Amino acid sequence: MIKFFRKIRQKLLSEDKFIKYLLYVIGEIVLVFIGILIALQIINWNEWKIHFCN
Repeated sequence: MIKFFRKIRQKLLSEDKFIKYLLYVIGEIVLVFIGILIALQIINWNEWKIHFCN
């Protein structure tokens, strides 16, 4: 999977498509941010369950 993303990055940079590369980078950052938010929500839900459901 990492090789796949590496190939996409190298292809965009080698073709001088900086704007597309920038959009790709922004998309990756958004996906990581969403993943972090989901993880925090799951942690909060588990904490709530431990404190209030026992």
